[in-house]
Amino acid sequence: MTGSIEQGASRIQGSTHLLHFLVRLPRPMETVWPALATAEGLAAWFTPADVLEPRLGGAVTLRDVGSGRVTAWDVERIAEYTVESGGRLRFHLERAGDEGSTLRFTHEFRGEQESEQRWRARFERLIENVSRR
Repeated sequence: MTGSIEQGASRIQGSTHLLHFLVRLPRPMETVWPALATAEGLAAWFTPADVLEPRLGGAVTLRDVGSGRVTAWDVERIAEYTVESGGRLRFHLERAGDEGSTLRFTHEFRGEQESEQRWRARFERLIENVSRR
């Protein structure tokens, strides 16, 4: 199984943007989870997490994104970070057969700071990173 990235519907509601992606990963959820829910994992493909308290309500500081809280946490399934300047980042993992997993990603934010192309490049790095494990 190889990885793939599918862009979902992106929409604007007032000044709020919603980006959706479906990322198919060639590794099981247990292998992918650390890439989404640990400081080391996030730094390898997205951005360094200077602070990450892995629990609901825990503090999070994502370098170049902002500081805030963990607003959803279900071990090996859902990690959601809401930061003051970067909006809400939701990573939802699902099992895909015996050897793979699917990431449903949502980024809700205000302004123009993010783009589909930037997230696609990040997810390509994520696929590459988890494929090496």
